Amino acid sequence: MARLKAKRKQQNQSSDSETTKLIRKTRQATRKRYTAEEKIRIVMEGVRGEEPVSAICRREGIHSNMYYRWLKSFMEAGKQRLKGEETQGASRSEVKELKLDNQRLKELVADLSVENMVLKKSLL
Repeated sequence: MARLKAKRKQQNQSSDSETTKLIRKTRQATRKRYTAEEKIRIVMEGVRGEEPVSAICRREGIHSNMYYRWLKSFMEAGKQRLKGEETQGASRSEVKELKLDNQRLKELVADLSVENMVLKKSLL
């Protein structure tokens, strides 16, 4: 009798785990995946503050934890982008000016190289 109960219990546990696996697999396959643009739109709606975050999450069908994770990623990416511009230290106009200077210097080096070759050949 005890063996029969143990066997039934084991069968129930294995069928429960199979059912759980099937449910998990189905949820993963059918969950909505948001594009970067959709995530940004949702986060920006929350940042504007026109509507409570809870209402936005309910409308979009996401958990508030997901919203705050996206917000954190959004802010970190912005911070990294701004740090990149700070370390770069040059505006667009400065970059254009540096490119023009570089081009002038290259032309000067080319001219001097040609003059140098002409002088060497004239000495031979």
